[in-house]
Amino acid sequence: MSVLIAIPARYASTRYPGKPLVPLTGASGNSQTLIERSWRAAMAVQGVDRVVVATDDDRIREAAEGFGAEVVMTSENCANGTERCAEAHEVLGGGFDIVVNLQGDAPLTPHWFVEDLVAGLKSAPNAGVATPVLRCDGEALNSLLNDRKHGRVGGTTAVFARDNSAMYFSKEVVPFTAQTYGDTDPTPVFHHVGVYAYRKDALSAYPTWETGPLETLEGLEQLRFMENNHKILCVEVEARGRQFWELNNPSDVPKLEAMMAAMGLD
Repeated sequence: MSVLIAIPARYASTRYPGKPLVPLTGASGNSQTLIERSWRAAMAVQGVDRVVVATDDDRIREAAEGFGAEVVMTSENCANGTERCAEAHEVLGGGFDIVVNLQGDAPLTPHWFVEDLVAGLKSAPNAGVATPVLRCDGEALNSLLNDRKHGRVGGTTAVFARDNSAMYFSKEVVPFTAQTYGDTDPTPVFHHVGVYAYRKDALSAYPTWETGPLETLEGLEQLRFMENNHKILCVEVEARGRQFWELNNPSDVPKLEAMMAAMGLD
């Protein structure tokens, strides 16, 4: 099965304008933009036929072409990354069996997250969409709770059924737990990793559906699939000692840089 990775990136982010071009400094002082680091993460994934940056902004296009990425220009009217990936896939001819949406704010995504995700979707013929989930340890859970306590919209959490089909995604921390956990203790909360793998039919259908109330309230694009009765498969991935976080707010920049320093990532 042919696999495309599309990295949707827009300049006019509501919460963080210009986010794809924000520099992140690695362990040895090497500075690269968020979009370059995300592209390099995508290029490390095995079993992929093509990697493109999908954008509507010439500043991002010029930056991406400058570090060697292939760029697909898309419409300014794309409401979210899934719509942008659908348009990019169409521009490229629509011939890939699986399209991976590796969002441009997740440069710490390990290659095995995406490899396991694609393998999970391939093994579940009844699922049109799959997404990774990572069990929070106490430290990660406390980071999520701290963001909510201070009114920041940080990471997303996921709950899913015994067959790993998603039941809900939220920017609140779900499920509720009153227990206190140590930094390395496993918790019942799963951090949703903002990567998606779509079968091409599910992806092409997505832009034809109206935005539903849950997608609007949460601001989570994947809820449109669920609101239209399409199953999302949650694929549990392992951290293998790696720290993971996404760049959602300006305050996440030092957090990501500290993580890269701790892991020796340049």
